[in-house]
Amino acid sequence: MNSRFSHLLSGLAGGALALVLAVVLAGAGVIDIGGSGGATDAQDPVTRAPSNKSGGRTVAEIYNEVAPGVVYVEARGVAAASPFGLPGEEGGAASGSGFVLDDEGRVLTNAHVVDGADGVTVRFEEREIVDAKIIGVDLSSDLAVLQVDPEDVNDLQPLDLGDSESLEVGDPAIAVGNPFGFDRTVTTGIISAVQRQIRAPNGFSIDNVIQTDAAINPGNSGGPLLDGEGRVIGINSQIATGGSNGSVGIGFAVPINTAKIVVPELENDGEFERSFLGVTTAPVTPQIADDLNLPRDSGALVQDVVEDGPADEAGIRAGRTETTTGLVAGGDLIVGIDGQDVVTPDDVAAAIADLPPGETVEIEFYRGGELQSAEIELGKRPRTAASALEPPRDGGEQPPPGILPFP
Repeated sequence: MNSRFSHLLSGLAGGALALVLAVVLAGAGVIDIGGSGGATDAQDPVTRAPSNKSGGRTVAEIYNEVAPGVVYVEARGVAAASPFGLPGEEGGAASGSGFVLDDEGRVLTNAHVVDGADGVTVRFEEREIVDAKIIGVDLSSDLAVLQVDPEDVNDLQPLDLGDSESLEVGDPAIAVGNPFGFDRTVTTGIISAVQRQIRAPNGFSIDNVIQTDAAINPGNSGGPLLDGEGRVIGINSQIATGGSNGSVGIGFAVPINTAKIVVPELENDGEFERSFLGVTTAPVTPQIADDLNLPRDSGALVQDVVEDGPADEAGIRAGRTETTTGLVAGGDLIVGIDGQDVVTPDDVAAAIADLPPGETVEIEFYRGGELQSAEIELGKRPRTAASALEPPRDGGEQPPPGILPFP
């Protein structure tokens, strides 16, 4: 059966995911809302002029329209995904939110809510509780697709999907979900920033994330973030807590345009394959270039190379000398991929984002002041970032701030 997602892919090639491991900021206090801990990267958001769009509809109108399509998701047989102990949660259970995608019974939620569950139930507005099957999970985007039998539900009401690429700072934002187990709670706010980066459940990162001040809390995971017309623009995933156990006005949602790319493959194959280069890199500033005697003051400085990974097999070298800044000096400096300039580590990820595993790319890099090149056959990204490094860096700790591993 074809989901309506398959009709929404045109024009999205340029928005394909460029996922790298998020930088861990000590004490940042960013968590999955109903899921495991995560952290935001210091990625600069895009700055745009504040928007005056109001949407023209009342929140009450939007809520009454979308509420029947927002569901409560409970996953059994897994350790509770939330560190808060949501109402009704006991050991071996996790709960969150979700919303109906289509008339065929597909429901979208967060991967961290249902991944590894032995069983999942979905509760609809009319208190209908039905079993759901997990048909696909993508930890790298924190998205999961569930399937319920349409015959088991009185009236499936899919939500309309918007365009997260068109969002502007200041646009209205409406969150609907089940915070702390309170069914179909609605909160409002604005789009605070776009193109943020958060840490995915598997240790890689999610790019182009939406930041909002609409109050979202544990239990909102997987619920929709709506625009002023009631269209889904994001999937609520994480909040910054500032050390507290609830919202402080900084929430993060996976953009719906990311879901438009990922969901069709989850429906068809149960997973979303991404290419894998197998290096960790750090940005280069003029100060770093001067301190390390680098030939350029931009590029992606290789820190680690995954043993037997694509870059390792092509001869790319990791750094060998620890510095007081946390960087490792002596690694190759990547400055180009397939003719595209590499100015920052983000450019490495962007260069391979649209390429499938097995594709060959040409890497240009400096080694000891000499410009060299190598051809690399991209591999398939492992399930988790931690599994790529054996043993894990520094005994399992994440890289220092500024280091973006594993495109």
